[in-house]
Amino acid sequence: MDAFVGNGYLSFNPHGQPISGTGYGEEIHYEDAVCFPDLASFQTLPWCKKTARVIVEGVYEGKVCEGYPRVVARRQLERLEEMGYSLFSAHEFEFYLVDKKTQGPIDNSTNANATSRLFKIEDFTQDVLEGLPPAGVDLEFIGSESATGQFEIVYRPSFGIRAADNAHTYKIGIKEIAQKHGYIASFMSKPWPDKSGSSAHFCHSLWDVSGETPLLYDPSQQFQLSKLGQYWVAGLHAHACALAVLMGPTVNCLTRYKPFSFAPSNATWGMDNRTCAFRVRVQGAKGTYIENRMGASACNPYISLAATVAAGIDGIVRRLPLPERVVGDAYKDEDVPPLTQKLPNSMMDAIDCLLDDEVIVSSLGQEFIKCFIAGKRNEMELERAAVERGELHKWEHDYFFEVM
Repeated sequence: MDAFVGNGYLSFNPHGQPISGTGYGEEIHYEDAVCFPDLASFQTLPWCKKTARVIVEGVYEGKVCEGYPRVVARRQLERLEEMGYSLFSAHEFEFYLVDKKTQGPIDNSTNANATSRLFKIEDFTQDVLEGLPPAGVDLEFIGSESATGQFEIVYRPSFGIRAADNAHTYKIGIKEIAQKHGYIASFMSKPWPDKSGSSAHFCHSLWDVSGETPLLYDPSQQFQLSKLGQYWVAGLHAHACALAVLMGPTVNCLTRYKPFSFAPSNATWGMDNRTCAFRVRVQGAKGTYIENRMGASACNPYISLAATVAAGIDGIVRRLPLPERVVGDAYKDEDVPPLTQKLPNSMMDAIDCLLDDEVIVSSLGQEFIKCFIAGKRNEMELERAAVERGELHKWEHDYFFEVM
């Protein structure tokens, strides 16, 4: 059985207002797509009464809609599988929790990971613990972060597209459970200029197609990282600037890319180094993984995954040599290799970096890129108008905080 839904949803901004130039709106008169359910994605949602979730993908005029983020991610995973590999991954999302009425943080402590902070929201966390695992999101850890009202809840990785499906379910679940308790959970990346930003680090490892054999660890190689892993990290490094807007896709997200912020500011990699864009963690055969630290909490998890895989695949295909790592502090110029590229932290520069990268544009597809860039240009216009009114931070908060 199939259903119909407007292609126009791909041409809306976060507030449901149509955007020109996406290829999915006025150009096709907001026609319907035929949506086919992926029945493997069926999950009941315990926090909603008599409700289940199934994820669909659209077909228009007999062709899969290439602009659907899930389709973009699935295409990259299929490329990876054709090469004999599979991806085991999960996002690590941070978010802010505020009182819906006062809009103030639910606690005023900045004592990161203090259990006393979690006790204040015990009813909320209990509903999260009871609700998300039956929906397929296998929780591992709940902790408070360094800013007032900021938290992180981590779940176990999965193979393939299910990892991004879990991320999507996680974000929706957190936001809906928060509403039941009189809170707003926001994945806006930088709600307040003077407080910590929220990230969505993308932790991942490569395995064989069967998911039985891990492929990143090799004790005979430099850093105990396999040749495959070295190529992969080199690919991420080579395309870091193009990945910026895909990992941090709003004008607000991009402001995180600055020194001494626990977000990366340049195209760097290191061994267990949290100041770098890409952190390699070696923990034996099954525990070795790569952390793409560029992700902002407002990212679309399907696109975050797709961008990472596209860059990694290019490293494998071209057998790119592993660049020099950062041993010290990647925020300090004297500690980074010469000619290290800075990550773009404005939307205009980030778009230019993406469009200049033929590999990433070609991998993700012109149809998706056209739709994505149209949305970003619309966002830039709204940002420009807010600057002219002298209310940039107010506009950002009003525009992103509740919907993200």
